[in-house]
Parts: sequence; C-alpha cells; structure tokens
Amino acid sequence: MNRDAFFAAADALPAARLSDLLGEGGAVVVAPHPDDESLGCGALLREAVAAGRPVRIVFVSDGTGSHPNSQGYPADRLRALREGEAQAAMAALGVSSSQIEFLRLPDRAVPSSGDEAERASVAIANAAAKARAGVIFVTWRHDAHGDHQAAYAIARLAQRRRSARLFEYSIWGRGAELDREPEGPPLGWRLPSSKHRERKRAAILSHRSQVSRLIDDDPEGFLLPRAMIEDILARDELFLEMDP
Repeated sequence: MNRDAFFAAADALPAARLSDLLGEGGAVVVAPHPDDESLGCGALLREAVAAGRPVRIVFVSDGTGSHPNSQGYPADRLRALREGEAQAAMAALGVSSSQIEFLRLPDRAVPSSGDEAERASVAIANAAAKARAGVIFVTWRHDAHGDHQAAYAIARLAQRRRSARLFEYSIWGRGAELDREPEGPPLGWRLPSSKHRERKRAAILSHRSQVSRLIDDDPEGFLLPRAMIEDILARDELFLEMDP
C-alpha cells in the first residue's frame, strides 16, 4: 500500500475514546528524541492527565545529534538543554518531572538490538508497571529516521516483557521518503485532538532548540519546519495497532 493511500485511510480510522486506547490503566509514551512525544502524543497525554490516568514518558536518545557542530552547545550542554525543554513541554501538558525518564542512548545511533536495547526495554517495561499501563506508545516502524525505527524495536521488546498492547504514532511518515511501503490497510484509532490544540502547541514550542534558531552556530543544525508543526496541530492524532 503506498504511503499516501495508507495515511488517507489512517485519517479515516474510528474516533477513539480514551478507554479505547488505554483500557482501565495508564500510558507509557516512548519518544526517540525530546519533542517526538509532544508532536505525536501531546493530545493523548493531556487527555490522560485530565482524566486522572497515570502516565510515564521515556526519552530514548540524549538528543545531542540535533546540533553536532555547535561550539556554544557541546554535547553535555545540549543534552541538559534538551532535557530541560522536555520537562517544560511536559509541564505544559500537566505531566510532572517525576513521570519522565531519560535513557540517554546516543542520538542518531540508537541500537535496535543488543545489550543496550535490552536494558532500554526493561526500563520501558518498568515504566509501564509504575503507570499501571497495559499499553505502550512508540514511533511508527516505518518513520523515516533510524532512531524512530530503533525505538519501535525496543518498545516491541518491552511489550513482550509486559504483555502489553502497542500503538505506533508517526512523525516522519507523511511526505517522507520511506524505506519500504507500509503494510495496509492501517488498523487502530484516531484521537480527536482539537480541544487540546493550544496545550499541544505550547508543548511543541517548549522545545525551543528544535523550533527556533536558539542555537545559531551550527549551519547543519536541525530546525523543525513551522509548516510541519501547523500541519500536525491541524490533524487528529493517529495510533496504529498493527501486527509485529
């Protein structure tokens, strides 16, 4: 199934209630980088918090690959900045710092197997236990970023440890060059998100290093396109539940 047809069908998935996604428990959101959680699950997190559901967010990479050539923000300083931005973003959604965990795997080189991946999967499974979660949310297996695909593989390991459901959310799917055509048709849910749009916007914009030229000394530094942000905010959040 080609990419455009896949996402057109995904946009027509049934509208979800929170219980359709979470059952009676909480949620764990696995983010390859600080900002993926706000882009892909901002409305979900706000909906869960507002309903009194426990949540945990696990950030997989250290985020230092966004501006690798910056002199003003070497790796340690950039990591601290991005973790602070993540905490601010989650505060905008009502999530406290005690509900966040940073695994600090290498940005742009997150492993999908091996000892580090296994340890990361244990951390995710433990986060699910703390949130009394029977479901894990992670980036789509076909997202056009190696760290997103690796995070998916790690979350699958955690799913097996926890016997949980797994939902995938896409950041780099629409309009991206995928490594293969997605399996179709898509299965899952669409979470109506408009009532949380401004909270989600605030969370996304809290990642200042990714949405502005806050770090201006790396010509190859990452900048999230404003048009992409607005497109994401205009859409409902999609959560795919596909076979492994």
